[in-house]
Amino acid sequence: MTIALQYCHITVNDVDEALGFYRDALGLDVRNDVASDGFRWVTLGSAAQPNLEIVLSEPHAGRSKADGDALQELLIKGVLPMTVFSTDDVDATFERVRASGADVLQEPHDQAYGPRDCAFRDPSGNMVRIQSAVSGSR
Repeated sequence: MTIALQYCHITVNDVDEALGFYRDALGLDVRNDVASDGFRWVTLGSAAQPNLEIVLSEPHAGRSKADGDALQELLIKGVLPMTVFSTDDVDATFERVRASGADVLQEPHDQAYGPRDCAFRDPSGNMVRIQSAVSGSR
């Protein structure tokens, strides 16, 4: 039996604004852009992981008003789970994302537990960490 992650959802305030970060700064490719019931979600991916897609959507997209409101509150507080990307060049990726105007939380740093990484906030306040690609499994 095999199992693999296919979708990862990231909740954002504004899909277009988020595209400036995830597509333009990080370099992910837009794979699908879907409108439904007055909302929209966009899936993005990377050639490095052709079967994995990241879905950007607003808090109320596909949810009840109460659930969307609750998710919106968590998004505003900046307490939704972080997303971690890997790259073969943390420093170059850091410079590209910083040049986009993203909010820098941590410049590239060699962590005691292994990878070199850095951190940003996306335009909605989600924490995004970028770490060196690790070969092998842990």
